[in-house]
Amino acid sequence: MFIYLCKKIAIPGNVRLRCISWNKDQGFIACGGEDGLLKVLKLETQTDEAKIKGLAAPSNLSVNQTLEGHSGSVQVVTWNEQYQKLTTSDQNGLIIVWMLYKGAWYEEMINNRNKSVVRSMSWNADGQKICIVYEDGAVIVGSVDGNRIWGKDLKGTHLCHVAWSSDSKVLLFGMANGEIHIYDNQGNFIVKMKLSCLVNLTGAFSIAGIHWYHGTEGYIEPDCPCLAVCYDNGRCQIMRDENDHNPVLIDTSMNVVCIQWNHCGSVLAVAGSLKATSQDKDVNIVQFYTPFGEHLRTLKVPGKQISALSWEGSGLKIALAVDSYIYFANIRPDYKWGYCSNTVVYAYTRPDRPEYCVVFWDTKNNEKYVKYVKSLISITTYGDFCVLATKADENQPQEEHETESIGATYVLVLCNSIGTPLDPKYIDIGPLFVTMTKTHVIAASKEAFYIWQYRVAKKLTAMEINQVARTRKEGRERIYHIDDTPSGSADGHLDYSRAIEGTRDPICAITASDKILLVGRESGTIQRYSLPSVGIVQKYTLNCRAYQLSLNCNSSRVAIIDLSGVLTFFDLDTRAVDSTGQQVIGEQLKLERKDVWDMKWAKDNPDLFAMMEKTRMYVFRNLDPEEPIQTSGYICNFEDLEIKSVLLDEILKNPEHPNKDYIINFEIRSLRDSRALIEKVGIEESSQFIEDNPHPRLWRLLAEAALQKLDLQTAEQAFVRCKDYQGIKFVKRLGNLQSEAMKQAEVAAYFSRFEEAERMYLDMDRRDLAIGLRIKLGDWFRVLQLLKTGSGDSDDALLEQAHNAIGDYFADRQKWLNAVQYYVQGRNQERLAECYYMLEDYQGLENLANSLPENNKLLPDIAYMFVRVGMCEQAVSAFLKCNRPKDAVDTCVHLNQWNKAVELAKNHNMKEIGSLLARYASHLLEKNKILDAIELYRKANYFFEAAKLMFKIADEESKKRTKPLRVKKLYVLSALLIEQCHEQMQNAQRGKVKGKSSETASALAGLLEEDVLSSTNRFADNAWRGAEAYHFFILAQRQLYKGSVDAALKTALHLRDYEDIIPAVEIYSLLALCACANRAFDICSKAFVKLESLETLRPEQRQQYEDLALEIFTRHCPKYNKKSDLDYVLESGDEKLPICVATGDPILEYRFWMCSVCKHCMKAKEASNYNFCPLCHSTA
Repeated sequence: MFIYLCKKIAIPGNVRLRCISWNKDQGFIACGGEDGLLKVLKLETQTDEAKIKGLAAPSNLSVNQTLEGHSGSVQVVTWNEQYQKLTTSDQNGLIIVWMLYKGAWYEEMINNRNKSVVRSMSWNADGQKICIVYEDGAVIVGSVDGNRIWGKDLKGTHLCHVAWSSDSKVLLFGMANGEIHIYDNQGNFIVKMKLSCLVNLTGAFSIAGIHWYHGTEGYIEPDCPCLAVCYDNGRCQIMRDENDHNPVLIDTSMNVVCIQWNHCGSVLAVAGSLKATSQDKDVNIVQFYTPFGEHLRTLKVPGKQISALSWEGSGLKIALAVDSYIYFANIRPDYKWGYCSNTVVYAYTRPDRPEYCVVFWDTKNNEKYVKYVKSLISITTYGDFCVLATKADENQPQEEHETESIGATYVLVLCNSIGTPLDPKYIDIGPLFVTMTKTHVIAASKEAFYIWQYRVAKKLTAMEINQVARTRKEGRERIYHIDDTPSGSADGHLDYSRAIEGTRDPICAITASDKILLVGRESGTIQRYSLPSVGIVQKYTLNCRAYQLSLNCNSSRVAIIDLSGVLTFFDLDTRAVDSTGQQVIGEQLKLERKDVWDMKWAKDNPDLFAMMEKTRMYVFRNLDPEEPIQTSGYICNFEDLEIKSVLLDEILKNPEHPNKDYIINFEIRSLRDSRALIEKVGIEESSQFIEDNPHPRLWRLLAEAALQKLDLQTAEQAFVRCKDYQGIKFVKRLGNLQSEAMKQAEVAAYFSRFEEAERMYLDMDRRDLAIGLRIKLGDWFRVLQLLKTGSGDSDDALLEQAHNAIGDYFADRQKWLNAVQYYVQGRNQERLAECYYMLEDYQGLENLANSLPENNKLLPDIAYMFVRVGMCEQAVSAFLKCNRPKDAVDTCVHLNQWNKAVELAKNHNMKEIGSLLARYASHLLEKNKILDAIELYRKANYFFEAAKLMFKIADEESKKRTKPLRVKKLYVLSALLIEQCHEQMQNAQRGKVKGKSSETASALAGLLEEDVLSSTNRFADNAWRGAEAYHFFILAQRQLYKGSVDAALKTALHLRDYEDIIPAVEIYSLLALCACANRAFDICSKAFVKLESLETLRPEQRQQYEDLALEIFTRHCPKYNKKSDLDYVLESGDEKLPICVATGDPILEYRFWMCSVCKHCMKAKEASNYNFCPLCHSTA
């Protein structure tokens, strides 16, 4: 930062000032002094025009009011910004609260204890409470409306200072003996503060000031020290909170009277006096420190004794009360900022976030990109790139190849101009000074500097950057200690152990160009290294300590700004003879300027530079200044005889909404003079002046002026001199035109005066050229207007093009409805489809698809649009229209329209249907929708798979012991599906054999078919057996309930063959029951024997069967000798007889009925009673 005195206000009557306070929000300055003096002043608020000048604007007093009411010396003034109140007290203990009414201040409340004098008053952070401390130990806490909240008398103590914590929970009381006591907000003592800054100190001392920054503008770092305590002997400590046992300690070595933080807690001002060595009187000085105790600047202030200081709300001014004067000093902060490719990069803190908010503001397009960065140290820019130096995040693990030294503590992040990180580099030295060139980033601590060749991303893709930037083997990163003397040949390895060794002469500034690196040291030595090889070339000796170094564009001169703002220049290459007669390289130039806080060399002229001196900008050519310009902007860029400057002070007042008005372009004198000459004198004379002061920008100016006057020869020469090839081509083209009016129109278009050019073309009746101009500009709305005004053959194609371009314009802005109207007129079906889709106008999309001819290339796209929204029918018709049945089937599958898929596949004889069905069936089975899967297979004629699934269900149902009729039906269904499968195979076989007359072929086919069918046959038998089992099971029970006990017994006897399907316990229970009913006790006995021997029974069940058998057979002897004819036939027969499915009897007749589907038989006489087969229920 840089600071300089800028204004002085005298208090009438030479009344000495005792205190001063600047209201941070409204800008009022209250100052109190002896004899009851109390004044409220206000500097003029800036108008828009003055804002552009920033601090350079004149600042007169807009308010100057004397407040009457105090009789004694006013000792304390304090503002309540939230409620616009001023609280003052004098040596008699009188307290007055003043309020603002219609622009003036009036008494609101008065309080006088008459016992003691007020030493300090402090409002809390939200302005709700005030704490007043009296010298005799009395403490009063009151509310903003004047009510007393609590009071306390601290016996035996002399109070002199008070401060609130930011959360208003803690109060600090400063005692006259230098102790600080910590109390809670109810006045209860907690603990004494540990004062590390007073260790090993003897003698009397008192507190000069306590100031606790409340974090209203955020903190410059997480966990930043914010509580400053300073003693009159110059000892100071800055703490993170009231219990911080490791505070930052400063010895200012001066007599301190007052301290205060700036508005954002980044700078602590310490005011007081210093014994001057040469004179007897003291010198008034203000020292500025960071919260970490680093000294920033010293400001010397004239006068006998400084009594108080106060910061302005924006931190850009500071007011000092000295004797009977108020001095104002302007502050030029060291903003963290940079400028790369039309982008201003700046950082600021916010109260709601711990990180820095870094804004990349593209001034050309007025767009901004925001990035949050923790512990930002600095921003450095060059060309299109920006390097952010930060502390490494301890919580984030670094990748192994990122750093060879474990736990690197700092990161250099290379970004582009929109803040995208391209490459981070972890380093172990603190980057206090960072500079960059076209190819290198150089970061220096006090002892060493690190060089990283980052390459240029324009020539590399992001992938390549990552590949090359992560390998350190190429020696693209090197580190050197300041005391080393590298020759430039070594590959400069990364040895951090050497880098942290100390030095007696630390680095204080660095700068670099493409060819050389200059490193300034505190002794005044400047070391020159060659780049990129890094060999030490030369050492120069200066008579000042550099604070900022800057090289001109050809690296021949360096500008040096020292700590006190003195700018000097050093010529690096001249050979001079020093006082001893030795020849030395390098010479100090005669020019010296004071109070300089910024400077910039021109990029295209080694003798041209701009500098900021207080509130003026000077431009120097060959060390001669031009007349100054009033401004307080920071210089971004100086090229083409134009200086671009940015008013960072104004931008950072509202950093989230930067305004383009705060970027100012200044033209330097030679450019202004040339322009004036051309306007007033003419081209010939101006040409001579520019010849004497050549610069490409001036030649361009001349060329443009000559073009305006159609002086083509001069224009061409000037374009040649400024190497503008396009300009030369343009002049040549103009020379080939015959008409003067045409030339003027072309020139108007060249200078972007398009309306004028168009008017000229139309006046010449060259509508085609006017249209061509508008097409070039992309102004299709105007093209459409022009086309509608006339008629021509070629207009139809152009009209279509214009309609489409306007459609594109609306589509780009997502105004689809407007776009549709123009695309319809432009017959742009492709974009129309897109618009309908975005509008969700599927009817429009369907109509469009129907209107397209077959096999149109747009149809598949439209079909896919329908697929995406699940409109199967429309998608299929679109696919079929463009002859893509496979896609149509895929769509049906995708949208679960399997019927449609199967139908399409059949219609188009597609082979993949099997795999499709398998996929869908497995999907259904996963969801346990087995019947749906069966139906799917059945519809697709995949009967075997359907039968297998049906058989599986029947099996499972049979195990669950559900209704027997249901299980029978399931088995029948399974068997019927198998029959259909057989039929399908036979038909297929017949189709193949048809046309082959030979019987052998037919027989062979039959054999093959049998082979295939054998597996399905086995399956069919199982299914029919299951159906039979349950059929007879149900029949036996029906007969039993009807009373046909003989028939029931015969039927039940058949069930013995089906133990594998129906549980044996049920079969034999039924058999025992039927036999018992039929009084066939021998069969009943056998059934009981079987039941009792079953292993599946539980002991108690077996016992029940035994008891029941005992009960039956004690009454009836198990003998039955009557044998029917049937039994003999059954026993003697070699083969099984067919069984009638209607009665359960064996069929002995030769004539009987057989079902055509299930091949089961029925007695002929029974057949007449049935219309359907009793087993499979197919029509009889």
